[in-house]
Amino acid sequence: MSAPLAPQWFKSSYSGGSGTECVETARTVDGILVRDSKRADGPQVLVSPVAWSHFLSSPGVCKFVEV
Repeated sequence: MSAPLAPQWFKSSYSGGSGTECVETARTVDGILVRDSKRADGPQVLVSPVAWSHFLSSPGVCKFVEV
């Protein structure tokens, strides 16, 4: 059995120009991973697909988050 692929992380194009206030996301078979872009080796939060969908459908969110 082969090892799972490393997640491919994405940063929103709406992130601040200074790079100090951004999160990155990655899709996995279990859901969406979220991490602080300044701490790539730091903790990651796994969000279920349903919860992520609710987050993205919240008023005003999609203008800041790339899907």
